[in-house]
Amino acid sequence: MRPNVIAARPGCYGKFKSEAFRHLAEIGIRHVELGSPAESEWPALRADLEKHGLAATSVGHGIDLSKPESVASFEHTARCARAFGSRIIFLSVKTGGLPLPEAGAIVRGFGEIARAHAATIALETHPDLVTNGDVGVATMKGVNHPYVKLNYDSANLYYYNQGIDGIAELKKFLPWLGAVHLKETDGGYKTWYFPGLGEGRGIVNFPEIFRICHEIGFYGPFTLEIEGCEGEDLTQAQVLERMANTAQYLRRIGAL
Repeated sequence: MRPNVIAARPGCYGKFKSEAFRHLAEIGIRHVELGSPAESEWPALRADLEKHGLAATSVGHGIDLSKPESVASFEHTARCARAFGSRIIFLSVKTGGLPLPEAGAIVRGFGEIARAHAATIALETHPDLVTNGDVGVATMKGVNHPYVKLNYDSANLYYYNQGIDGIAELKKFLPWLGAVHLKETDGGYKTWYFPGLGEGRGIVNFPEIFRICHEIGFYGPFTLEIEGCEGEDLTQAQVLERMANTAQYLRRIGAL
């Protein structure tokens, strides 16, 4: 079986983000999802990645399609992805009130830009284009572009929806699966509870997520997105411990 590509967002480290690259390398995670920094920052960022033996599997960005600068903003992100050798552009999209056919046409145009930069878009599990599996399927059929796919977020589905099953939702994503965010939740609607994997009251069936993805030949990127829990204020030692425990959990289930 092929090894999984396990990545992490530096934001998992919260206010201790400066520790992310060093600590990820220490706990055996060799891939990251970058933001979309200014081009002037690219050389230093590339040097920092190389120093720690890390590679960027995805570059992430958020866009409001109703803003006139959205196309230029996406073009910058696509250039950033190409500069760092990232094949996935993780994209959180808001329509800003645009009718869905108009929003879909813009995203289809983004797909052409992504194609030109040897990358594929993975739309985040967010309202209003990918609120859940059914909405995501409708968006994919409307956009209908080979370089526009979906990012399955194992916790956002519960945050934005009530009465759903995350595994049943994953199966709806499969024909268009481009990336996965590994994110724990207690299943509460609009509840900010995103601890380390396998921690606390977490309900996500991560072994089953990996099993189903492997069945269709998908081995990543699986990107950790640990956003913490409402009201907590962790020390640096606690944040590092949470990330180390998450890596240990992934090893325990055979994913890392």
